[in-house]
Amino acid sequence: MPECLFPRVGSLPSGPLDAITDVGEVRVGHCTLDAGAIQTGVTAILPNADPLLRKPLAACRVFNGFGKSVGLMQVAELGCLETPLALTNTFSVGEIATAQIRQAVAAHPEVGREWPTVNPLVLECNDGYLNDIQALAGRGEHYLAACAA
Repeated sequence: MPECLFPRVGSLPSGPLDAITDVGEVRVGHCTLDAGAIQTGVTAILPNADPLLRKPLAACRVFNGFGKSVGLMQVAELGCLETPLALTNTFSVGEIATAQIRQAVAAHPEVGREWPTVNPLVLECNDGYLNDIQALAGRGEHYLAACAA
């Protein structure tokens, strides 16, 4: 077996691209915001075409407890995803969670009425050292663009 150039967890072989997108239906999209002091974006990791209807198994591990997040507790409790996993800057977490809820309701008008609610899942990447974080630049349309990319 050739020497691995990157750290590895586990002993199973990797896929052809050595990437998360080698796994089943997983897709990754990103929307970059690059305008003067705004240097941020939104990344969406989509586990399948409709995670609310086909809830993929999931787990989480908090190792420093410092990051801002929405949805981790329910993932820990129920062991599944109901939306894509979104990554964005610290002050945009709430906006992107709202976009995930709106996306779920648009796809399934029964959410929160005839059906249970949806668990958005958004994690922060603190980019305050390179981005005007107070601009709250990450918006719902950026999340949708990342999902479509």
